[in-house]
Amino acid sequence: MSNNRPAEQNPVKVTVTTAIQDGEQQETYELTTFGRYYKKGRSSYLQYDETMEEGVVHTTVKASGNEVLILRSGAIKMRLHLLKDKKTPGNYHSPYGLLQTEADTRKVDIAMESSSGMIKVSYELAIQGAHAGTYQMNIDYKEERK
Repeated sequence: MSNNRPAEQNPVKVTVTTAIQDGEQQETYELTTFGRYYKKGRSSYLQYDETMEEGVVHTTVKASGNEVLILRSGAIKMRLHLLKDKKTPGNYHSPYGLLQTEADTRKVDIAMESSSGMIKVSYELAIQGAHAGTYQMNIDYKEERK
């Protein structure tokens, strides 16, 4: 059963830059962390942890074709599905309860190899039906050589 063997994982350095435009206001966040890259079937995966005020957040990014799925668990739970030129539902567990989200994805660029790569996405985000801004997210990673 060769399907069950674990995928080969590469340790990578991950940089995530998120710019959020809401009317006149723009905020940019940058995170640099270490994680793992692996491929399973036709999809590429990045996994990394982020330490926030609320605690540790585990993030898994699954990318294939013109589709990106971002799953976060731990201190923050979130499901964000980005599919080019489509509106897709998602959710966000906040301390105040479960919020429904909708992403209207404008751009998905994926170029992922085992040693380095990038994901660029641009989407409009609505939370509980209210527009929450235009998001541009760039995820870059590079193999971490010992």
